[in-house]
Order: sequence, then C-alpha cells, then structure tokens
Amino acid sequence: MQMQSFGAALTVTGSMHLLTLGNKRILVDCGMFQGGDEMEKRNHEPFAFDPAELDAVILTHAHLDHVGRLPLLVGRGYRGAIYCTPPTAALAETVLIDSARLQVEGYRQDLRHARRQGREDEVLPPLYEEADVYRTLALLRPHLEFGETKTIAGIKVTPQRAGHILGSAYLLIEAPDGRLLMSGDLGNRESGLQQDFTAPPEVDAVVIETTYANRTHKPWAETLNEFRDALRESVRQGGKILIPSFAIERAQVILYTLKNLMDAGEVPRIPVFLDSPMATRATNEYFEFGDELIPPVREALQNGEDPFRPSTLHVVPTSAESQRLNKYDGPAIIMAGNGMMTGGRIQHHLKHHLWKPSTSLIIVSYQSPSSLGGKIVAGADTVRIMGEDIKVQAQVHTIGGFSAHADQDDLLAFLSSTGKPHVWLVHGEPEVMDAFVPVLAQQGLKADMVPDRQNVELLGPGFSTGRPPGVVITETPEQGTADAARATSGE
Repeated sequence: MQMQSFGAALTVTGSMHLLTLGNKRILVDCGMFQGGDEMEKRNHEPFAFDPAELDAVILTHAHLDHVGRLPLLVGRGYRGAIYCTPPTAALAETVLIDSARLQVEGYRQDLRHARRQGREDEVLPPLYEEADVYRTLALLRPHLEFGETKTIAGIKVTPQRAGHILGSAYLLIEAPDGRLLMSGDLGNRESGLQQDFTAPPEVDAVVIETTYANRTHKPWAETLNEFRDALRESVRQGGKILIPSFAIERAQVILYTLKNLMDAGEVPRIPVFLDSPMATRATNEYFEFGDELIPPVREALQNGEDPFRPSTLHVVPTSAESQRLNKYDGPAIIMAGNGMMTGGRIQHHLKHHLWKPSTSLIIVSYQSPSSLGGKIVAGADTVRIMGEDIKVQAQVHTIGGFSAHADQDDLLAFLSSTGKPHVWLVHGEPEVMDAFVPVLAQQGLKADMVPDRQNVELLGPGFSTGRPPGVVITETPEQGTADAARATSGE
C-alpha cells in the first residue's frame, strides 16, 4: 500500500493522492492549488505520472482544491471513470465550468494588459476551457452512496458521510494488504448545515486532513453572537458590509444565518446582495440533496420553505449589475466570491470600499497567509487590488467558528474508533501538523507528515520524528502571524 501526494502535502491546497494498491493505481482527488501566484504556478506543472495508466479516479468532494485539475488530467490522457457521490457530481459541474470561465476571462484581461507593456509571452494560458470541462464531466460516475460498498478497479471502496460540504465523503478502501481510510476533508461537528461525519471502523492506516489540527473552533453559539454583534456594529457605521464567501457551503451557511437573525429581529433587515452566480447555482443543489443537512434545514426544505433566502435578498446575476452596486446608498450586505479574495467579484467591491472607514469587512473563511485576505487579516496597511494600491481603512471582523473543517477535537473524535492505525497527515501547514504529531502520540498513535511528491509505504515505519527528511519547522515571526491569521479566520 503506497501513496504519492502531488498536492495537499505540507500545504492545505491542491489535494491529489496517487495510491498504488497491489498492481492497481487509483487517484484520490485531483485538485487545484490556490492561495497566491507562487502556489498557483504549480497548477501548470506536468503530472509526475502518466494519466493514461491510472485504473480509476475517486473524488471525496467538489471543492475546487479537490477537483480543479480534473480537466487537465483528461486533457493529458485519462479516459477512465471518475467516481463520486451524486451531489459531488452536480456541484463539480458548477465548480469546473465556473473555473474555466474565470480562467479564460482572466487570461484575456492579463493578455490585454501585457500587450501594452510588450510582455504578452509572459502570460500563462488558461489551464482549460469549457469544452475541456464537458469532456471531463462525461467521465463522471456518480455511483457512490454513503455506506454502500462498490468494487472499483478490483478494490472494495465504501464511502461514508464526511460532514464537510454537500456530498462530501471519506473513503474506506479495502486492499489485499490492509484497510485504509482516506479522510478527504472532514466537517466541523458544530456545522451550521451539515450532519456530523459517520464514525469510521478500525483500519490499518489513515490519511487525514489537518487544516485545523492545532486548534479548536469556537462554540457555535459564540460564533452566532460574534457574527450578530459584528453586523450590528457595521450597520451603525452606515457603510457597505462586505462578506467574501466560498460559493459552496459557506455562502449557504451565511444566508441561512442571516435569515434566522433577521427573522428573530436580532439584526436589522437591510438589503442583502448575493453577488455570486456560482453560489446561486450551488444553492439550488441543496434543495435536491437536502437529506444530508441538519434537521431544521431539512424540515424547512421538506415543508417547501427556502431556508437560504432572507426577506431582503437580491441575487446579482451579471457583472454590470454588480458594478452598479457601487452607486447604492446606505448600508447593505454584499456577499461575493471568492472566499480568500484572490479573485472574483469581491475584488471589485474591495477596490471601491476597502479604503472607506464606514465599510466593514466580515471574514468568515480560511485565509491563506499569501492570499489577499491573509494579508488583510495579518494587518496590512495597504494591499494591491486589480493593479492598484488600496489603503485598508475598513473595519475588519474575523469570525472563525463558521469553519466547515474539523478542528483538533473533531479529528481526535474521528480517529477514536479506528483502532491503532498508522496516521498520515495531509492538507495542513507543516507547523500545524508538527503540533498534532505529539497529540496523536498521547493517544498511542504513530503519525507522520506525508512528504511532497515522494512515495511512502502506508504500512511502513514512517519517520522517526514524524517529519519527512529535509522538513524543518522553525517558528519565525512571519509564521506566527500566519498562524494567527489562520486561527482567526476559518474555512
């Protein structure tokens, strides 16, 4: 049982894990790197394996950092099936089409600017276009159902509810040499929408995400109070309230929470603009697959109600209408993508409002330290947005408890029923994973960080310190700031 990770190894993005089980090669996830220019350049690198030689691809869920390089995989020779749950297939279509459109639009814009400076050769082409996405979607096989075992490439695979976003699954893989769990991304047990993850069985090895393995989230009640107070204070300032939101899960949680707060009279009924066509499309899937959600939301859907529509909600379908929001007077909530502020319509709103003291920026998602959002959270006085230096004078509120990721307590709860497996750590920053290794040792579990692009024996001895050779953990002031940014935001 061997694994090579070509993403989400020693970092929190770009999930892609190649399993070699006997003579079978199975790829779990094929995600895009996000979070800054240097990280995103990795998306343009060639695959370190031949896609045509894969026996199968299995997806854990539909976030871009888990599915975003699928069209590249197909474009470079993969012709087999891509297995997933039905909600993941539906959301992956929305995510990938949106990704292709944004890439093409961004490329055309960058090319125009570069031509004026005589450096068009420096502009990277889009990774793929819509036609590539449709070829990829034709390979999706939404045959995975929670709790049902399916034989894929001769290997038994059982998906179970991961509680992260709609359709998210962790995978029990039963190979000739042992039983393996691939966690994908696990959910926060105090999620505002998703049911908890299903307790896993005893296994021989676990590959587990560690986004928040060094901390615990605030209780849900405290998060709601913090969000309510931030909204009240922001309304008193009389300016725009900007909420950058990931289109899947985070947007729906915020809409649901806004509706409940307004209906209860706890915050004023000011206009709410959902300036994200992708979030609008994704919300439609919650009506079809609502049986995954917590009882209050599920019951509202069954009764024909819309739990994601505050009474003052306005959907903003076009870019032109988005730009007209700049002329809107008075307080209003503007929800726009993307969550880390690295692109999308939120940048347009930040450019026009971040410099105003009357503006409030409420951050409800994880911010990579290298991203625009990470720089704002870390206290930057000025940030560069769409080619301009913008002064940060808005009131910045960070609400960490909305996270859709498991925290340390959630991860320990997940592992508590797995016996004494060898635990392999992915999807986390090195200093976070390094802090988690001794915590697992106290539970009698051997844990190791997964090295980047190096092969590991999942049932082997691992590394003496839990760190791969060459990985050095040094707590510098910059890392401390990054840790603080991660702790106060919350994907």
